[in-house]
Amino acid sequence: MANRRISMRKIREISRPVGAQYVTDFRLAGLHYEDIKQMSDSEQLRTLEKGKGRKSEKYKILSGKFEYFLKELKKTGVTLQRLWKEYRHEYPDGYEYSQFCHHFQVWRSASKVYMRIEHKAGDKMFVDYAGKKFTIYDAQTEEPIKVSVFVAVLGASRLTYAQATMTEKQRDWITSNENALRYFGGVPKAIVSDCLKTGVIKGNKYEPELNQVYLDFAEHYSTAIISARSNSPKDKALAEIAVEIIYTRLFAPLRNEKFYSIKELNRAFRELLERHNNMLFQRTKISRRSLFNEIEKDALMPFPEEKYEYRDLQNPRVQFNYHAELREDRHYYSVPYQLKGKKVRMFYTATAVEVYYDNKRVAFHQRDCKKYGYTTLKQHMPAEHKFYADWSPQRFIKSSKMGENTKALVQRVLKSKKHPEQAYKVCLGILNITKRYGDERLEKACSRALEYDVCSHRSVKNILERGLDKVEEDTEKSQKLISFHENVRGAGYCSAPQESRHF
Repeated sequence: MANRRISMRKIREISRPVGAQYVTDFRLAGLHYEDIKQMSDSEQLRTLEKGKGRKSEKYKILSGKFEYFLKELKKTGVTLQRLWKEYRHEYPDGYEYSQFCHHFQVWRSASKVYMRIEHKAGDKMFVDYAGKKFTIYDAQTEEPIKVSVFVAVLGASRLTYAQATMTEKQRDWITSNENALRYFGGVPKAIVSDCLKTGVIKGNKYEPELNQVYLDFAEHYSTAIISARSNSPKDKALAEIAVEIIYTRLFAPLRNEKFYSIKELNRAFRELLERHNNMLFQRTKISRRSLFNEIEKDALMPFPEEKYEYRDLQNPRVQFNYHAELREDRHYYSVPYQLKGKKVRMFYTATAVEVYYDNKRVAFHQRDCKKYGYTTLKQHMPAEHKFYADWSPQRFIKSSKMGENTKALVQRVLKSKKHPEQAYKVCLGILNITKRYGDERLEKACSRALEYDVCSHRSVKNILERGLDKVEEDTEKSQKLISFHENVRGAGYCSAPQESRHF
């Protein structure tokens, strides 16, 4: 009675038509409980199929195509309806659609070991870390070191990849994903990740917050990141199954060996992986590798021309001077001045820095590790700052239209200031005077200003407005206009010794 209750419980776990078909098949095969209680699932299945073969030649033809149907269903757009139509086209007297589906479902469900058909070829790659860690040893001290094991599996073919990593941090996570894609030789339409911080910042049933570096990786390869829901193992069932298989086929065979580096361990993993991927499934008599080559290899998307280069991420706020700080180097990079005060995303590699705002790249710089330095692009400056950036002392001095006196005055102005930029506006003002008075008069005005030793824009302008540039210099006449008396000191007074002066 107890055995019967167990049998009825198992029957209740499947659909009613399938359960009824099992009972019918057992009766037709002439089997009793005592006959089958020592049989494995595979032996029971073979016995039932033999009974069906004796019962119906039509079923024998159909069952011979079941493995073909299973592989075809993994291809994009292929349905049971389409397969049935092709079957009926080849065998017009074959089963109707409902019987066709029923017999296929019975065959699929008859053994616990079978390939599920939920995942289309090239659709998803499932990734996760194994819960248990592997142990390697320090080459000098023999100290044990626990290392993580990354596992990836393709949904349709179950082709599996695994590698050991020192940590589960961002760089190791991205590198492992990259290596998995390279091992598979292409890119799936989506990557299904567990709720790891390196993949998912904040889990949510409907709209999880994904890690920006992981999204950047996915964008490079034109794939999508799908987060498995928390406490929902069915969302990543393939990864869970792959991890269990990795324990059996990688961990167990290597449990008594000592490895002294990640590289050495991964070399051993790769050999066992090839053996695992070439091992035949118990039911279909086809390996993961063969199935991959047959249905999934060509369904994967090709790689982009450039290999992904890992990029770190910071989220600085743009400072008042329209520069954002890369904290790792204490260096500052310009962005468009309109983004002053905004928060931006800064991706950086060993050689380059990219700044994004509102999912659009707004700046690209070569990385400069000079501490407290500034890297500035002219197009990021406001108009008034571009003015100073465009001018230099050399540009003022080398102007082809500038006369000798004008050039001498400009040089005098540039030298009179502590910083060249302080003199730019003065020099530009002097040069702009030519628009009103012409080059010839400006040249004479500059000559007079040099003689008077008044090197400023205002002085040159006053000379021109008063027409002093037109007056011929007459030193003797000027001296006669001066009234000499006892309070007027001569030129020798300033050069006389201090003690000889009388007041």
